[in-house]
Amino acid sequence: MDVELVYFADCPNWRLAQERLETALAHVRRHDVQVRLRRVASPAEAESAGMHGSPTVLVNGRDPFPHTKNDSWSCRLYQNGGRLEGSPSVFALIEALR
Repeated sequence: MDVELVYFADCPNWRLAQERLETALAHVRRHDVQVRLRRVASPAEAESAGMHGSPTVLVNGRDPFPHTKNDSWSCRLYQNGGRLEGSPSVFALIEALR
């Protein structure tokens, strides 16, 4: 399994997404998987990386979370139990990793 976290430097939520990814991977007992961090430096680089706003989680090269065709160079919001947050929840990440 390949897990990548794509983000831009000014994103306030990428570290939370990284923490939640690590927790989710431990929950599904995938200690062998390392989250690859990919910091992008321009809108063109973000688009070519498959980023749909920062942070974007890619599992085996695919974004497992519903998204609109929003600007790749923006902060991304995730629907978590009726709330909008800057990172997928641990539960949503566990489901995406299964």
